[in-house]
Amino acid sequence: MRFATPLVPARLIRRYKRFLADVVLPDGSEITAHVANPGAMLGINTPGSRVWLSKSDNPKRKLAYSWELVEADFGAGPELVGVNTAHPNGLVAEALAAKAIAPFAQYSTIRREVRYGKNSRVDFLLEGEGLSSCYLEVKNVHMMRSPGRAEFPDAVTARGAKHLDELAAATKTGARAALLFLVQIGSAKSVSLAQDIDPAYKKAFDRALAEGVEAYALTCRISVDGIEIGSAIPVLG
Repeated sequence: MRFATPLVPARLIRRYKRFLADVVLPDGSEITAHVANPGAMLGINTPGSRVWLSKSDNPKRKLAYSWELVEADFGAGPELVGVNTAHPNGLVAEALAAKAIAPFAQYSTIRREVRYGKNSRVDFLLEGEGLSSCYLEVKNVHMMRSPGRAEFPDAVTARGAKHLDELAAATKTGARAALLFLVQIGSAKSVSLAQDIDPAYKKAFDRALAEGVEAYALTCRISVDGIEIGSAIPVLG
């Protein structure tokens, strides 16, 4: 995925009200940018951080700028981290279509936002002749509190726990179900569950795996030009 227009560098003043961030542009002007990220953004919302914004040419938008990247140092030197949670599903959709994600490469049909379970929607329903349908849920990851070890979630997510229980229920119908952590940190070597932040999610994760739900993780290669899916890394639970 390439950014549609060149990103604009800025300095973060503060992130607040979940979806807003005040930043300083190179010319010294201060503006408010949209933050497409409902999480706590622990470790990547430090005032003074270098950030990069995309700018929309849609005159109907209240906020023209959106926060896309931040420079963070998790102990191995500065690197770019993706903060926009609207991108992971699109990145995964491209990779699935290109059959670039090995555990799902055999599927020929990809459907998005399909209703299932108890009033839920799964990110992807994968189907193929002679194959069990696969319910695939994607989770964005951008927290790292120890070098190389990405963690999810960065805030309590009752909705996320519900998704895990729905995936577990899907396996009981004979379907395949999987959780894919997309880590917008290139230096990540593994993904773990942040039990101290959301113990209920960790319990739901363990229940899901016990019922046969599969768990995978992929890193991202990130630059100011765009974001690409990188390599597979282990999910340590």
